[in-house]
Amino acid sequence: MEKYTKLQIIKGRLKFIIMSLIGILLFLIPIPVTEDGKKQTTLTVAFLANWLKELLGGSMPYILLIVITLSGLLTLLCSTILKNRINPEGLMNTVFNVTPIWLIVRLLAVVFVWMTFLHIGTKVVYSDDTGNLIFSDLLPTLLSVFFFAALFLPLLLEFGLLEMLGPIFRPVMRPLFTLPGRSTVDNLASFIGDGTVGVIITSRQYEQGFYSRREATVIATIFSVVSLTFAIVVAETVGMQNHFFYFYLTVIVSCLVAAVIMPRIWPLRNIPDEYAVENSEYSKDESKPEGVSAVRHGFNLATEQGIKAPGFVDFFKSGLGTVVDMWFAILPVVMTIGTLATIIATYTPFFEIIGKPFVPLLELLQIPEAGRASETMLVGFADMFLPSILIDGVKSQITLFVVGALSISQLIYLSEVGGVILGSKIPVSIGKLFVIFLLRTIIVLPIIALMAHLYF
Repeated sequence: MEKYTKLQIIKGRLKFIIMSLIGILLFLIPIPVTEDGKKQTTLTVAFLANWLKELLGGSMPYILLIVITLSGLLTLLCSTILKNRINPEGLMNTVFNVTPIWLIVRLLAVVFVWMTFLHIGTKVVYSDDTGNLIFSDLLPTLLSVFFFAALFLPLLLEFGLLEMLGPIFRPVMRPLFTLPGRSTVDNLASFIGDGTVGVIITSRQYEQGFYSRREATVIATIFSVVSLTFAIVVAETVGMQNHFFYFYLTVIVSCLVAAVIMPRIWPLRNIPDEYAVENSEYSKDESKPEGVSAVRHGFNLATEQGIKAPGFVDFFKSGLGTVVDMWFAILPVVMTIGTLATIIATYTPFFEIIGKPFVPLLELLQIPEAGRASETMLVGFADMFLPSILIDGVKSQITLFVVGALSISQLIYLSEVGGVILGSKIPVSIGKLFVIFLLRTIIVLPIIALMAHLYF
């Protein structure tokens, strides 16, 4: 700290404390709200997103149509005709110059969104169980969440909070989850708020060189936890609302066990610790000088980051740049992948067939109606809500408990979190996502079954 003046240090500390506190209030502190006459808790950023969604109301489908269509057209131009004419360091190149596969994905999104909006072509694409589910239910929420989450994300990332937490939580995060201490914020944002917010934070940190490819993939696929609000919806759907405390406790326990095991086995263990950029200003090992406490070292790093943090104009420029990236890069991917996944789940026996090998395992775990339960084991990869719907009619409390808790604990579903991961800058393929999903299922299923038998 010797290289800075006393005034710079005071300003840096004030900047770090004030801006980080605002970020914590927006992203990490639950607030009470009343919805449909029921008292619930939500995050300020989620509350703002819901307010924006209601404010836009009937204009939301048109906004989504414009965003996805523009994304397709600009991607087509910037990836072909204008490829060598745009600024390599500019936003146009970053967002719209993509590989042929992602170009096809975005163009398919344009086709799907117009078919769904106009209800033309085959109903397979635009039905309420497929394209319209994604277009009308999911994308409006994502657009609103992305706006506020991306706009205010620099409060968490660029004013010293991560630098403060890194040295403090390294002794816990590194041995348990093989992750840097600064990932605590990503994990908390996912766990308390929404998995997509955690993915956005992780993607930005990977782009800036703070996480390796392996660390970013581990955080995105292991800690993108389903929000508490949605867990309540699933619990009510499978009739577990009266047992919600134990139900959610089971989800937490199974997710923590998976978080300890998964980074230590293939394929996550084999992902190289490569960095998108080499950030020379950041010590990736988060080691602290001898004789200095972790808290003091973290505070010094945070102060230094506060001194270097962006001003008011740069703060909003950074946030708006992330909004554009999220809207034009991720929404089309979610539309395409989500629609295709729900088509496969709704109109083909694919997930039912690949779920058959789970029957002997479910019988071994003494889960009643193992045949019905097996049909839901892997369908959650398409959409997290599908298992709860498919299990309708089953009477066994144990089976309903297992299917509901498993669908939440599997985490990666293509209609939202999986689609957001694929659309982000984190380099992970859909095949690898499915393998991680499958391994999570195998790890958490016995834990959930054991908790179910202990309770019922």
